[in-house]
Amino acid sequence: MLVSLNSNLGHRDFTATATDLPINPASLPAAPGPLPVVAYLGHPSRVAGLPHHLPPGWSLRRAADLDDLKPDEIVLVAAATVRDVATARQALPSRTMIVALVDEGAPAEMVAGVLTAGADACVRGGQPAILAGHLVACRRRERAGRWARLNEQTRRY
Repeated sequence: MLVSLNSNLGHRDFTATATDLPINPASLPAAPGPLPVVAYLGHPSRVAGLPHHLPPGWSLRRAADLDDLKPDEIVLVAAATVRDVATARQALPSRTMIVALVDEGAPAEMVAGVLTAGADACVRGGQPAILAGHLVACRRRERAGRWARLNEQTRRY
């Protein structure tokens, strides 16, 4: 059966049996358009090593306050509280991705609280590589969501 799946000669993009899918999509040229910006609120020491773990072309900047954030940026709230996330979610457009960074020993209630308040992801601790992975995943979900909404808008019932 495995031989049968791998011998598919038809052109079927993005299916499980397609033979022409790239092995490593990260090695492909970047998509046109602006590169992602991660804007963080909070103390710089919480995100000190993060730029070294972000993909090439991504940038990290410190936002002065909520008014300094742009809609297409990924917002990282360092030392997040439920109130911080709720305030950010209320002030920012719904398409803005918010990632809450909480202490490593934060109780489950805190994690659940920031997620319920509107964070798209919550990261405990703040190890730069793990945090970067969550930011990349948020960016992928955001882009996938935009394509899904575009597809829904073009359908005629």
